[in-house]
Amino acid sequence: MPRAHSKPVVGPDAAIAPPVAAGELKFEVALAELAGIIENMEGGRLPLAESLAAYRRGSELLRHCQQQLADAEREMQILENGSLRDFEPGSGETG
Repeated sequence: MPRAHSKPVVGPDAAIAPPVAAGELKFEVALAELAGIIENMEGGRLPLAESLAAYRRGSELLRHCQQQLADAEREMQILENGSLRDFEPGSGETG
């Protein structure tokens, strides 16, 4: 949930906006950000302090994505009357 009356950032990092909370991101946006973090960390392009911050952010994004996937799976089980079936491409079933 966005904070309507948050205090402005002051100090040397004032021009850098804080990242959006992972829980507020759509799955695709969170996954893309996570992929970028992984790419930067694997490339060894981040200093230690930034690597730790990236790891924390990546962990948040990963938990968020896993939760969204679990929620989608539960929704599919409900739609399938409590039984999740294997997807069979080309079976002609539309729901």
